[in-house]
Amino acid sequence: MSERRILSGMRATNPRLHLGNYEGALRNWIRLQSDYRVFCMVADYHALTTMGDVPPDLAYNSREVAKDYIAAGIDPDKSPIFIQSQVPEHAELHLIFSMVTGLGKLERVPTYKEKREDLAEGRQVSYGLLGYPVLQAADILLYRPYGVPVGKDQAPHLELSREVGRSFNAAFGAEVFPEFKDIIDDDDLRSKLPGLDVDENGQLRKMSKSYDNCIYLTDDADAVAQKVKSAFTTPSKMRKTDPGIPEGCAVCQYLKLYSPDWQTQWEEDRRGERGCMQNKNDLIERLNEFLVPFRERRKDLDDASIDAILKRGREEARDVASETMAEVRRAMRLI
Repeated sequence: MSERRILSGMRATNPRLHLGNYEGALRNWIRLQSDYRVFCMVADYHALTTMGDVPPDLAYNSREVAKDYIAAGIDPDKSPIFIQSQVPEHAELHLIFSMVTGLGKLERVPTYKEKREDLAEGRQVSYGLLGYPVLQAADILLYRPYGVPVGKDQAPHLELSREVGRSFNAAFGAEVFPEFKDIIDDDDLRSKLPGLDVDENGQLRKMSKSYDNCIYLTDDADAVAQKVKSAFTTPSKMRKTDPGIPEGCAVCQYLKLYSPDWQTQWEEDRRGERGCMQNKNDLIERLNEFLVPFRERRKDLDDASIDAILKRGREEARDVASETMAEVRRAMRLI
């Protein structure tokens, strides 16, 4: 069964997922669930590693993220959806893996520095933040999956999870954890969907909740329109007849994904035959059309129905996790 099993998840730092989450991850999960059993985790423990002074309401956030999974197209009959903290084997395997993972290796992880910068001002670095990759390794290896879907830029981060599995196998002389594959999405635009703004250097930056530059899957038609109208376009294009630079325009990047006529729209923009407001109006129409099925699926999900789905997912996840932990304990001669 592990040959047909996939594991992935998202942090519950915020109760809403955005288009970047969909294009960079969920879209791929939905595609994979036709051929694999995709275990879709809501990572509430991971949300604590960079929390601010006021910890998030993780129960609420987790439930809402699970609703967004389903609204996006995850079928809970094909893909178990569960909350990380409700499967206690995650914490147990994390503890065990922490005994076979060198401190220096964790300090060299590229995302450690990035996540330190996400901390609230004055907040100290916790072991949980440093040990984030160890918990991630436990999350993945607990299900001994065939593979993990990731964007091309994230693939190196998963190598540490494989190294942790190898370290355990070597330490206890048992092949408990087989190697898993990176299932790569090579579409750079989708995997790094830009937000609606630019950084201090005038470059489009990735869509992120921390930058408040997102279009959320739960945004209604008016919210989408308001956000697109304020989105970044070519700063030198002051009039319709001025030439645009679609490669550096957030609106044009979205048209490339969501408009079947994007090539014509880009060329007209480049030649000064199309204005920014025309691009924005076209994008508003296309995005709202794209999001209609999300809104329709989500409106039918109440807390009771999502709790029942999460319960079923938790039970299936625990069935797999408990089998793995039984092998772990045998290898360690704990039983």
